[in-house]
Amino acid sequence: MVLFVAWTGLMALLMIPWGSAEKLVCYFTNWAQYRQGAARFMPRDVDPHLCTHLLYAFAGMNNHQLSSIEWDDEQFYREFNGLKQMNPKLKTLLAIGGWNFGTQKFTDMVATAHSRQTFVNSAIKFLRKYDFDGLDLDWEYPGSRGSPPSDKQRFTDLVQDLADAFQQEARVSGKERLLLSAAVPAGRQYIDAGYEVDKIARSLDFISLMAYDLHGSWETTTGHHSALFKRQGESGAAAELNVDYAVQQWLQKGTPANKLILGMPTYGRSFTLASTSDAGVGAPAAGPGSPGSFTREAGLLAYYEVCSWTGAAKRRIQDQKVPYAFRGDQWVGFDDTESFKTKVSYLKQKGLGGAMVWALDMDDFTGSFCGQGRYPLIKTLQKELSLPHMPLGPPQPEVPTRSQPSEPEHGPSLGQDTFCQGKADGLYPNPWDRSSYYNCAGGRLFQQSCPKSLVFSSYCKCCTWS
Repeated sequence: MVLFVAWTGLMALLMIPWGSAEKLVCYFTNWAQYRQGAARFMPRDVDPHLCTHLLYAFAGMNNHQLSSIEWDDEQFYREFNGLKQMNPKLKTLLAIGGWNFGTQKFTDMVATAHSRQTFVNSAIKFLRKYDFDGLDLDWEYPGSRGSPPSDKQRFTDLVQDLADAFQQEARVSGKERLLLSAAVPAGRQYIDAGYEVDKIARSLDFISLMAYDLHGSWETTTGHHSALFKRQGESGAAAELNVDYAVQQWLQKGTPANKLILGMPTYGRSFTLASTSDAGVGAPAAGPGSPGSFTREAGLLAYYEVCSWTGAAKRRIQDQKVPYAFRGDQWVGFDDTESFKTKVSYLKQKGLGGAMVWALDMDDFTGSFCGQGRYPLIKTLQKELSLPHMPLGPPQPEVPTRSQPSEPEHGPSLGQDTFCQGKADGLYPNPWDRSSYYNCAGGRLFQQSCPKSLVFSSYCKCCTWS
């Protein structure tokens, strides 16, 4: 009887997919700072306890060397990596590339061993200078979009060169090894053209699958851009445009399940319907949907723009486990908390390493649009992945800090209830304690503390070293 119980217990363990879903990888975009009003997103809006890995998008490349892009990137790097003072377990990576970056600079850089080495050396120096924990390769895509077929093997060479150099640098410096990851496509043609999957998987710490943008306004009919499964009746190429097919491709080609991170979007893809009489999936479309009032891009809507649609009809595609909504001639396929829960259940079943989110700034990060609290989508992922959870407080005030302050502690105390009366909104020193400061907002007082060993400076209105 004892042997039987032991045997059945062993069999049960063997049936559990290898690996555990322990990563929540979230992208920060350095252009969301230019959005207006409540949609403006800064490093201070990032909750340091929400994700396990934060990826800063994007860096660029000049003369085969890693470089910044935005005018204030260096300041943002300091604030972004300063989040680790509040959560020492947090890992930050710098992502290079992106769709708009194109392929030419990557192609030129990987062309020779010498030019690759120039990039590798610059990457290590750059990452260490700004306190990043690793590099994320977002080349979209080797072997496609003007990149020659030879770049498939050269991308492997780049990955291996970086991995080897990161190992060597860690041995010499005594520092923790820099992490190396890549964001990869879901489309079979892109995968086949650009990736020696089994080879790069051995050198990468994790692989983020961009399992979205599978449909969009470049097509003539409506379709959901991140559907989990195919629709009944779909066949041929159409049956490949779903999350499950993409996951199977990467697993079958040699990616260890626990290294594959399932990407999920906090935005929807929208269409303008050709006729309001047909608003279903596969309905004729006349073009992209109208731009959102904040994101201002035709064919795309942030989750906070979708959830606040008034008078819209919402439907769920049962086969594909995702929702869509329509209003007048506008149609949008998107993800909500229910579809995110379903996708986490799916990735756990497959033994995948976790979830990736594009992007932090398109969830309802202030909690002021959807009535579901701050970060409703990403918080759902955190909970469903059973990651350590800390309650999310109100959004951070705008502080040009070298390191970010802790969550607000509401006053008044010490008889300070009149402190903010007659004062302009802003930050003020606490005359009783240099390690904390006051924030006046709308006549209300918020007391906040600097991270350990730092003090508030009236000169820069930031937490800094004394």
